[in-house]
Amino acid sequence: MHPPSPAPALAGPSTLARPGVELADALWAASGTVYLTGTQALQRTLLMQRALDAARGLDTKGFLSGYRGSPLGAVDQAVWRAGTGLAERGIRFLPAVNEELAATAVLGTQRVEADPARTAAGVFAMWYGKGPGVDRAGDAIKHGNAFGSSPTGGVLVVAGDDHGCVSSSMPHQSDLAFQAWHMPVVSPANVAEVIEFGLYGWALSRYSGNWVGLTALSEVIESACTVDLDALAARTAAWRSAPEVCAATGHEPPADGLHMRWPDLPSLRIESRLHDKLAAVAAVARVNAIDRFVVPAAQAHAGIVTAGKAHLDLLEVLRRLEIPLQAREAAGVRVYKVGLTFPVETTRLLAFAHGRERVLVIEEKAPVVERQMKELLYALPDGQRPRIAGKTT
Repeated sequence: MHPPSPAPALAGPSTLARPGVELADALWAASGTVYLTGTQALQRTLLMQRALDAARGLDTKGFLSGYRGSPLGAVDQAVWRAGTGLAERGIRFLPAVNEELAATAVLGTQRVEADPARTAAGVFAMWYGKGPGVDRAGDAIKHGNAFGSSPTGGVLVVAGDDHGCVSSSMPHQSDLAFQAWHMPVVSPANVAEVIEFGLYGWALSRYSGNWVGLTALSEVIESACTVDLDALAARTAAWRSAPEVCAATGHEPPADGLHMRWPDLPSLRIESRLHDKLAAVAAVARVNAIDRFVVPAAQAHAGIVTAGKAHLDLLEVLRRLEIPLQAREAAGVRVYKVGLTFPVETTRLLAFAHGRERVLVIEEKAPVVERQMKELLYALPDGQRPRIAGKTT
């Protein structure tokens, strides 16, 4: 009988592929590649916005408030586990009694810029709550969006949507509520995009005066992946500033402004300002896009438009069918991924659809992008309008 083989020696620091890596890098590393969960990505988004502002010479603070609930049930625990690191970097966490009080506190942060006793140039805020919490806080969020955000602050509304009805009384999708409140919506497909789209949301909010919704699906927030911080920083650094957006698009904000006004007495102007804000969002999106041409296919006869998690679902289907993306291009099929799902950026979508015979829209639940595409393409002459397939075909 042979003696048992000795147990393999554990790898020491000198034999690790990356010996300098620590678990704490998920939050505190300034560059390189880190491994993040979706919940950690929300914290890192706040930290990166603070760092971006500091690099630009803007003295801002961050504010986080919300109410726990799956898939965002671990946000408060993650903040407490981070210790004093967030507070030391200018991020304040307020665990709220309920969702609407959290949204009301967020509304108050946008008035800091006009306060003569302020200790910061502005406050960028993040509200979080699960889908039913969006409903509960709807009045506060709707009024907050109407009152407006600060040009040096901004508000990101993170909606933890449970499309699969895994931990809710019913399936939930917040996109349609955000649309009803005239709020832009960004839809990340993975953990890395949670950070990028979150930073983009604050940039949109600062320019347009809107609060911006971010869909945080269970499958995204409750997952983890590696994130290339350097590549992310390069993409955000390429976004053009507010004066550059105005110069490139000719957009001119209305004389009475788009941002936080207090008091904002009842009038029809509140409603028209909501439309002015979405026009400002369209100007930013035309210059700074988070949409992607995944398969350009210059000679395409058909196109596929994806959004959010559904994009990765499509890629997984193609992988299982052993159909590489190059085969899509060779077959004359374009693939376009939408990041800003409301309001969609029209110039690129029109260019994508031009000359196509048919377009398939693949997205989660309600036909959010599909309806906007149909409205966008409806006025095109016969022969130039592709057939749209999606939820209804």
